[in-house]
Amino acid sequence: MSLIQKISRNVIARNLVLAFCALVVFAGVSALALNVITRHNQSAPVPDFIGINIDDVRNAVAREGFRLEVVDSIYAPMYGGGAVIEQLPLAGTEVKKGRRIFVTITSHQQKMVPVPYVTGFSLRQAKNMIEMAGLEIRELRYVSNIATGNVLAELVGRDTVRRGSNLQLEVGSGVTLIVGEAPDAQWQAIPRVVGLSLSEAKSRLWERGFNVGTVGRDEGINLINQKDAAVYRQSPDLGRTASLGTRVDIDLTLDEKKTADGNAYADREARRTIQAQEAARAAESLPQQ
Repeated sequence: MSLIQKISRNVIARNLVLAFCALVVFAGVSALALNVITRHNQSAPVPDFIGINIDDVRNAVAREGFRLEVVDSIYAPMYGGGAVIEQLPLAGTEVKKGRRIFVTITSHQQKMVPVPYVTGFSLRQAKNMIEMAGLEIRELRYVSNIATGNVLAELVGRDTVRRGSNLQLEVGSGVTLIVGEAPDAQWQAIPRVVGLSLSEAKSRLWERGFNVGTVGRDEGINLINQKDAAVYRQSPDLGRTASLGTRVDIDLTLDEKKTADGNAYADREARRTIQAQEAARAAESLPQQ
């Protein structure tokens, strides 16, 4: 009796063989389906879309078998409207067909946003409200007032912002805040902004009551890549004391070495400041002769 006849007469053996065959067929079909779904060995390099109009990019993406998603827009007049200025994955990256290509494009005109009414709020609250609206602080002006640290008035140019004014400004524009300061207010320590982005540095200075002075930019920094730059130098340095409203100049770079050197210098200055403060406290605690 052959092996096949023995298996066919044995119910258990026959069922085991059939189950094994079914498993092999299922595994083969699954592998084939997975290969089709994941487009195995069907990857292609991502084209370079930088500087190309978004309509042309859509057509190119469709031809290449990718999908396109616009994630942000930036107003940059020098590029015109609708041009791709950033893409992810980067050009040349090998990806499978059907992958999403994320792009940032230039807008045709700057977006207008309402100016929030911040009079009566603390400086910190006002700063947060202004930043959330997509605006910034043009200048902090201090006047002698018992409501120290509170916003007494808000100006757009020479116009006072009042409740219900319904003023609008372009995104990124600045407003002037008139802030109260006690007559006997002491000078404040300049905060550290080295290592921060421009927006982070501005926010920290405003929150501490200081103005942003001159912003220096290394060669090669523009509106597009400025967000990737970091502060590598500030003046006055951190730890120095100054009156509220003092302007702090900052310099930006894309050079990682410059940023590292600036951070190292700032660390040394911070340690020196702490040591000086500790020495001053120790001297104050000594008994008077």
